[in-house]
Amino acid sequence: FKRIQFTPDLLPGDVTGLNIYNPKSGEFHFNPGPIFANVVLADEINRATPKTQSALLESMEETQTTTDGTTRALPAPFFVIATQNPIEYRGTYPLPEAQLDRFLIKILIDYPPPEAEREIVARWDAGFNSRHLEQIEILPLADVTAIQRCRMEVKQMRTEPGVQRYIVEIVHKTRNHPTILYGASPRASVALLLCSKALAAIRGRDFSTPDDVRDVALPVLRHRLALRAEAELDGATADAVIADIIKTVEVPR
Repeated sequence: FKRIQFTPDLLPGDVTGLNIYNPKSGEFHFNPGPIFANVVLADEINRATPKTQSALLESMEETQTTTDGTTRALPAPFFVIATQNPIEYRGTYPLPEAQLDRFLIKILIDYPPPEAEREIVARWDAGFNSRHLEQIEILPLADVTAIQRCRMEVKQMRTEPGVQRYIVEIVHKTRNHPTILYGASPRASVALLLCSKALAAIRGRDFSTPDDVRDVALPVLRHRLALRAEAELDGATADAVIADIIKTVEVPR
């Protein structure tokens, strides 16, 4: 696990690694960056410049990185999770559309409900500190191949042709909706397929259904499309538009 705190002065080499000259040997030595990990947390990713953000493009798509013409494979499994602060805009940069499309899902975290916040206050009052996670007995995964086995099982799950067409039609309608400036890419269709299969596996089935597709549609699609300016001025949101699209697509039987 590696955490990268994204800041405006962060350079691409700080993410991917650098070739450093060794005066004793007279050779360059590659010093790997924090991208060489199984799980990479890009904290407040929108604080870095688009050039530095783009250092993740090759890594997230092809699980490899290229430095000074040399391509190096990243550890397997490889997973990137990023956070961004939606409130602060000063000192932040928008994420390139190509990079947004490489994120499988986007989860919106709102304020906790009052009862949950009271539990947070009570735990802190009792001495709990979220910076010391060892106190809540989170156990590390003993065998990393368990993740690979789960991924293989998900890939082998069945998706009927009708459900496949349902996925494609939902994504296709994002490209023709009057309030959407640009819709979701074919990568979104694949993500919708994979997430619906994973959700079906969590629910104890070996096949995905239209319900699984609908339940993952918002987190899979909300960051992959852009609304027209006039629609945003009228109060439209990506989630509302996606929900409207889903209502117009016929559910396979």
